[in-house]
Amino acid sequence: MAPRRPGFGRGAVRLPGTGRCPARAPVLRRALGYALPGAAALALAGAAWIAGTGLLARTELLAAQQDLDALRRTVTVAPAPGPAGEQQRAVRSAAAHAARAHRLTTGPAWYCAARLPFVGDPLRTVRGAASAADRLSAGVLSPLVRALPAPDGDDRMAGALESLRTHAPDVVRAAAVATRVQADVHGLPRSTWLPAADRARADLARQLDRLTPAMTDASVAARVLPSLLGEQGKRRYFLAFQNIAEARGTGGVAGAFAVLRTDRGHVSFERFGNNTEMATARADIDLGAEFTDRYAGSAPTRVWANSNLSPHFPNAARIWAAAWRDHSGQRVDGAIALDPATLARFLQVTGPARMADGTQLTADNILDVTERASYARYDDVTRRKAFFVDAARAVAAPLLAAYTDTRRLPALFAAVHEAQREGRLKLWSAHPREQRLLETRPYAGTLPKTPGPFAGLVVNNAAGSKLDYYLDRSLVWEANGCAGGGHAVTVTATLTNRAPSTGLPGYVTLREDHPPYPTRPGDNRLQVSYYAGVGADLTGATVDGRTALLASGTERGHPVYTLDLELPAGARRTLVLHLWEPHADSTPVLLRQPLVTPLRATLKPGSACHT
Repeated sequence: MAPRRPGFGRGAVRLPGTGRCPARAPVLRRALGYALPGAAALALAGAAWIAGTGLLARTELLAAQQDLDALRRTVTVAPAPGPAGEQQRAVRSAAAHAARAHRLTTGPAWYCAARLPFVGDPLRTVRGAASAADRLSAGVLSPLVRALPAPDGDDRMAGALESLRTHAPDVVRAAAVATRVQADVHGLPRSTWLPAADRARADLARQLDRLTPAMTDASVAARVLPSLLGEQGKRRYFLAFQNIAEARGTGGVAGAFAVLRTDRGHVSFERFGNNTEMATARADIDLGAEFTDRYAGSAPTRVWANSNLSPHFPNAARIWAAAWRDHSGQRVDGAIALDPATLARFLQVTGPARMADGTQLTADNILDVTERASYARYDDVTRRKAFFVDAARAVAAPLLAAYTDTRRLPALFAAVHEAQREGRLKLWSAHPREQRLLETRPYAGTLPKTPGPFAGLVVNNAAGSKLDYYLDRSLVWEANGCAGGGHAVTVTATLTNRAPSTGLPGYVTLREDHPPYPTRPGDNRLQVSYYAGVGADLTGATVDGRTALLASGTERGHPVYTLDLELPAGARRTLVLHLWEPHADSTPVLLRQPLVTPLRATLKPGSACHT
């Protein structure tokens, strides 16, 4: 019979993979009873061990962070992406450092100390952070790097599709690992007696809060991209460039457009055009009685400028697809929407683009050039519309070059993720299986039908002007208390028109609505709609402190309250809504309508209501 090791007999606590905590072992109990100085020495030795290994673990984690910083640099474009081998080396090195940090913070001493009330909280945080780094390196980064396509080969794009198809299950599993690690890190102590540990946990939690949705997006993309990119043959997509100087529900009015073709991973643009070409197109589709009741007066299926009044992107996409078929006889497989801010993100990857007239478009100037300066440059509407199409065509060339450079694909995918996270890039597929997958992620641009706290401020330009370049929006959503089985909620929406009263081109300030009251150049008019949570009721509303009557409607189950608002140049208007919400005890889902200036939102959920 093998002799027992001292301290690991009956009464010890076994730790999976780390040994056992000897706090209750008979030998230690005798030591505590008969040799207190020895117990003190043992405690000091344990503390010294934890301090020493903790410093070593910190060094390893810092080294892992440096490797990850190097990895990020290899997928940027300044001056050029690094080779795949360099990316793989960075991941392997980060994984090795993270694994050593994890090993250094395991074992009986760390386990026992971390279980001590109060004293052990920061040690538990350090152990959790090291474990998270190890799991992320091995279970998330390594599969992602393996999924990167090879940078050479006879047909690199076909190789990229093959790599994506082969490694899609790995990406899906990596997304699941990221989700579990995020939950574990959020479960670590947040406020301990060691501020450095608290800061490290908070930094890691913030990184995971950005990484996890990106990984979930990647897992869906890995499953749907091969078919979207024409794995089985040629496909076409209607691509709308939204002009966010004139607000619409999905962002801005659909100005320039392109037809995008994919064929076994290869991407090209078949043609470009502008909204004048689509003026007579009609969309022969039925979007349901609810849509008709809400938007029939604006004729979105017959008036191109009103085709995307609804913030539910699939509505606009289906209208665009049907209108394009009516105009060209060509069926498309989906629709994509983006705006100049999205093009700016792409230019960060590709570098500047040059237009035919010599204008250089950069990540820093494209929004101003297309949404403001071009109006001052061209008095003629036709020339101005042509300029917008030329800008889109100019960006398309380096974008396609970056897409075919497989070394730049990670940076390009990162730009796509950031754009869709802001609601600026949306995608709809005409193929139901693909669309069902897309609708699980924000880039589908869907207005969710599910119950739960929700806050959506949507503006549609009602003047026909281009003054929304100067529009500022803020929203404060606050649950005040329990009432009738739900919450009383106060929503405060503030809209500010920063447009100057002089100096703007007439095409920017025109009033196609021809109001019956006098206006000045720079005055704007908006249809302001607030989308509440499913089942909510409006109990009162004011504008600038005066009682207001709002039109009510419903869209995809959400109560919608709409106000026709004149917004003079330099003016600020404050709309306050008092609502009863059945669900307001958690942070609401926020609908972010992408305009030039992002929405400033403050969300204050309430506590649970008990009946």
